[in-house]
Amino acid sequence: MEELVKSKSGKKFVMKIILNKSKCIGCGSCQVICSQFFELSEDRKSHLKGAKRGFGDKKEELIVKKAGCIQEAVEICPAECIKMVEN
Repeated sequence: MEELVKSKSGKKFVMKIILNKSKCIGCGSCQVICSQFFELSEDRKSHLKGAKRGFGDKKEELIVKKAGCIQEAVEICPAECIKMVEN
């Protein structure tokens, strides 16, 4: 069972994943590591499943309660186009 994301103080909180599609090189590493949240779209760039699109389709955002494999996807991305921030 996945654990809820916790702050340093131990309180539970919600995270926002931000994908900057304009920086994505389409390598697919995020999809391999974390297919629960990531897939390659028709433009051969990463896509956050169920994400809210904005900023002229240059960024996608998704609110999550569980970190799961997301942190590993952030760390493995060679283009550094995935961020996780406290919401």
